[in-house]
Amino acid sequence: MADHTFEYWQRRLEDLAVLLSKHGFAAEVVATAAEARERIRRVVEEMAPQRVGYADSRTLRATGALDMLRADARWEFIDGFDRTKSRAENLERRREALMTDLFLTGVNAVTEQGTLVWLDMVGNRIGGVTFGPRQVILTVGRNKLVRDREEAVQRIKTIAAPLNARAHEHFKTPCQVTSRCHDCASPDRICNAWLMMERCYPKGRIRVILINEDLGY
Repeated sequence: MADHTFEYWQRRLEDLAVLLSKHGFAAEVVATAAEARERIRRVVEEMAPQRVGYADSRTLRATGALDMLRADARWEFIDGFDRTKSRAENLERRREALMTDLFLTGVNAVTEQGTLVWLDMVGNRIGGVTFGPRQVILTVGRNKLVRDREEAVQRIKTIAAPLNARAHEHFKTPCQVTSRCHDCASPDRICNAWLMMERCYPKGRIRVILINEDLGY
């Protein structure tokens, strides 16, 4: 029996990949997180980077690519999310990750018009996407696809941000309790800096791997 859900999303993701390619991104579609990991492995081996960095992403984690990259001695892996380090030490490592040969992360939402949308607490993720690292790989689950920018903002404020806040148990924000945004003034507020990217410059610097699975927040 045909998997109509998979076929439905495959067509939408393929159309999105074509659009993103017209916008200067190197975009492609894979079926699973495991396939995304293998694609990342092949791309990284072709790049042969000296230093690799990342910004945290549950979609990226789900692929297993971080463990793969961390274990490979051919490059220096810059880990700014090491739980054995202090927050100050990790922040310094995140700064180092902004000047690597390759930077990996995820996306909060992608519109049907081909705009990629993020909302960050610190800004290391959007900083690395826009400028600094020579090459960028983004992993995107099909659940991140939205109709337009308005829906992207709504999705992030009502789904991604509250879930992310709940994942940080030591943070104290209203959305942890109510599961919706209050535009709070909490010192732990995770919603501080927006990025909406319409085009990739220079062309091909950013590779977008669209995954036909629901992944991340």
